[in-house]
Amino acid sequence: MDRADIVHDNFLRRVAARDLPRGKPPAPGLTPTEAVSLYRAQCLSRALDRTSRAMQKAGTGFYTIGSSGHEGMAAVAHALRPDDIAFLHYRDAAFQIARAGQVPGQTIAWDMLLSFACSSEDPTSGGRHKVLGSKALMIPPQTSTIASHLPKAVGAAYSIGAARRHPPEHRALAQDAIAVCTFGDASLNHSTAQGAINTAGWTAYQSIPLPLLFVCEDNGIGISVPTPKGWVAASMQHRPGIKYFSADGLDLYETYAVACEAADWVRRRRKPAFLHLRMVRLYGHAGADVPTTYMSRAQVEADEANDPLLHSVRLLDQAGALPPDEALAIYRETCARTDRIAAEAVTRPHLKTTEEVVASLIPPKRPCRPTNGPEPEARAACFGADLKAQGEPQPMSRLINWALTDLMLEHGEIVCMGEDVGRKGGVYGVTQKLQARFGPDRVIDTLLDEQSILGLAIGLAHNGFIPVPEIQFLAYLHNAEDQIRGEAATLPFFSNGQFANPMVVRIAGLGYQRGFGGHFHNDNSLAVLRDIPGIIIACPSTGADAARMLRECVRLAREENRVVVFLEPIALYPMRDLHGAGDNGWMTTYPAPGERIALGEIGVHGAGRDLAIVTYGNGHYLSRQAQKVLADGHGVDARVIDLRWLAPLPEDALLEATKDCGAVLIVDECRRTGSQSEALMTLFAERSDLPAARVAAEDCFIATGPAYAAPLPSRDRIVAAALALAEGGK
Repeated sequence: MDRADIVHDNFLRRVAARDLPRGKPPAPGLTPTEAVSLYRAQCLSRALDRTSRAMQKAGTGFYTIGSSGHEGMAAVAHALRPDDIAFLHYRDAAFQIARAGQVPGQTIAWDMLLSFACSSEDPTSGGRHKVLGSKALMIPPQTSTIASHLPKAVGAAYSIGAARRHPPEHRALAQDAIAVCTFGDASLNHSTAQGAINTAGWTAYQSIPLPLLFVCEDNGIGISVPTPKGWVAASMQHRPGIKYFSADGLDLYETYAVACEAADWVRRRRKPAFLHLRMVRLYGHAGADVPTTYMSRAQVEADEANDPLLHSVRLLDQAGALPPDEALAIYRETCARTDRIAAEAVTRPHLKTTEEVVASLIPPKRPCRPTNGPEPEARAACFGADLKAQGEPQPMSRLINWALTDLMLEHGEIVCMGEDVGRKGGVYGVTQKLQARFGPDRVIDTLLDEQSILGLAIGLAHNGFIPVPEIQFLAYLHNAEDQIRGEAATLPFFSNGQFANPMVVRIAGLGYQRGFGGHFHNDNSLAVLRDIPGIIIACPSTGADAARMLRECVRLAREENRVVVFLEPIALYPMRDLHGAGDNGWMTTYPAPGERIALGEIGVHGAGRDLAIVTYGNGHYLSRQAQKVLADGHGVDARVIDLRWLAPLPEDALLEATKDCGAVLIVDECRRTGSQSEALMTLFAERSDLPAARVAAEDCFIATGPAYAAPLPSRDRIVAAALALAEGGK
């Protein structure tokens, strides 16, 4: 027999025979009405697990990681408020069901079964995934998380205190709310979990408010790998800055009592706590998993004998809340009702077309208060002597700094964060003076952990802030890329646009730093960003463009809920000259605060028709040098087109800007494999008759020392490729 059927039959038989497991008497705290309500939530969670398996066998359901053995989470939900934002483990159906009981008007069984059936009427994901989540219940949807939701839970908890000091326009969380995140014992060992827990303790150790409840659901095994006995307690009991609580998750009454104690501690003290719940896992990991292939039958049967529903029946009876025969009747009726609802849910419509599936990739816009830019008096007080300097040509780094200053003056909900961004002002000075101008609440020096930096940003965005996190170097993003790919970018998609976490991620990157850092500080690969659906990638190459584009990026985040990556070419930060020493040809003056470059607007330099050079970043700088050499020395009249926006690719604008040219040369400083040039070559092959070629970096890491630029495009390589292409065109 299937283990789910065995557990079901055991429950029916043992309750009828009053053969209930032993345990402590019920702890005080729950009224009889509350206890029965939580038991009903537990029964519905169990029934949904059984029904999901039946639906999968019938081909009408598509996901069977269930919550059986973790039904004690209903008590945790009851210990919290429904406006406490909850980032849930995938085994927490009982939590969501119990929370639905706290909010009038919910139809939780119907809603969850629509999700199991992947119906387009599913109120959470619109048929895109079986997820726990609900806008009405303040549960942002999660997919199959392996602790990746913990960093943003830390950020959400931080945002509650930050919103007290700087209330954002779109504030979502109450002043006295707390955040909760739940996860399994195996996930506790993931570097993401350890980073988030360390960040929470590091923050609380400095007496910074962080009202966060970690809940570890310890069933003793991660798929097939056992968790060493005592490991969770040993690793968490004495963590600095975090209070440890533990309870028997099989005991509904004890779980509620201890969860209330932990939640009250977090709410009153505004500090993080760790609630360790001992549980069992029933049925194996998922529908296709057979636990007896890696566990002894005796172990499996021992867990099944400890079924939390059996414990609940015993406790309810001992408390005088519900006799066993009535408990059994509730269980039978819940199973039958779930099957009836499922029979209707599987008939509801599904997503069918590409357009329907991708419709939620881009979140809906949100109404924002109009702003007229920073006030002149505020600008004068903030900039001081810098205000006069804005009329003189400056390098890119300084113009980005001034743009950030103006934006933070205009929008009080902008918060910058990252390693060294505050007191030091960034490794390259781009954020100098910002902390002095706006304070450490809005320019946050974080610990050295990119996952936590991006998690902080995602959590802040959940509470209405506009986060501007900085990743110090492009290569460092690889430590944390899933926070963008698996968390930030997927939230609108899996919530059908109901949740969004807008932000502008500033990343210093690309190559051409002279002899510094090798591949860690001269990383010339954007592949990890380019394939993330729904995000915007901006890459300026001049200071004036950087200021105007950064303003557009903030607008896109603030008004359109977008996740934007703003890639800043490090080598161009200090660049002054273009063609010769002292010509100051690459410096620009600071654009007036209201000026922006719209998403998709490209830059065209020159009107030459012999050749169009399509490029971005450092490639734009080199191509402008090559443009002069081609004209002066070879009579080739070229125009240089600066992409500016790398995703979504401004295809129509590019085709329009090149249609009257003889050929197209793509200059891409990233590696040939996985670079932007691949998409550009494809674009011109599919939608244009123009001859096209490319100059790209070699598939190689960048060396430190004199050979730093050897694998990268150069002015001379661009000239040679342009001449060959122009000659071939003729």
